[in-house]
Amino acid sequence: QVQLVESGGGLVQAGGSLRLSCAASGSIFGVNSMGWYHQAPGKQRELVATITNGGRTNYADSVKGRFTISRDNAKNTVYLQMDSLKPEDTAVYYCNFRRIVTSDTYWGQGTQVTVSS
Repeated sequence: QVQLVESGGGLVQAGGSLRLSCAASGSIFGVNSMGWYHQAPGKQRELVATITNGGRTNYADSVKGRFTISRDNAKNTVYLQMDSLKPEDTAVYYCNFRRIVTSDTYWGQGTQVTVSS
């Protein structure tokens, strides 16, 4: 089992910045990916960005150039620096951990990000 604890959501004006953090604990082993997905009301959960413990990153086109994902493997923590935020970024952001070989997947409880225009 893997437990994920998120922090850093909140309310910000358009053009502003927020930083999300997610700390993982439990059975952290093997090649894995940590990252963020978001879900707006009435919409499906969508990829924002992921990073493997080897440092490979993947971003949604909508956030490229604005968001930066990073990871501290020693702390089993992933960060999402969100700059130039837009109202359409408003959503609940969920931390995700996935073990690559087995595809075991775990989710955090979600943190609300609201961007006002």
